[in-house]
Amino acid sequence: MFPSIDPRKMKSMMSKMGIKQDEIPAKRVIIEQEDKDIIIENPQILKIDMQGNESFQITGEVSEEEKGISEEDIKQVMEKTGKCEEEARNALEKNNGDLAEAILELSQ
Repeated sequence: MFPSIDPRKMKSMMSKMGIKQDEIPAKRVIIEQEDKDIIIENPQILKIDMQGNESFQITGEVSEEEKGISEEDIKQVMEKTGKCEEEARNALEKNNGDLAEAILELSQ
């Protein structure tokens, strides 16, 4: 960004402008969305405080995981409980994909 400026001078200038940076140690960052999760492995996180407004800059290895109930889970609940696909799917959705909870709920 500013190749000829010494990092110490840059930090000093930022401090004078009311900008403070802190590095946050972390192993993993997960951003949860409705239909998928964004996972950042080995992240480098900078917390930037600029005159009371905080923001974060995150870099790292990014991957995505789709959310949802797998067909395999639905079949397993159906087999264990003898219920139809719709009932099995609803129980899994209600219990956030927890197989054991869904099976227990439908077995009562």
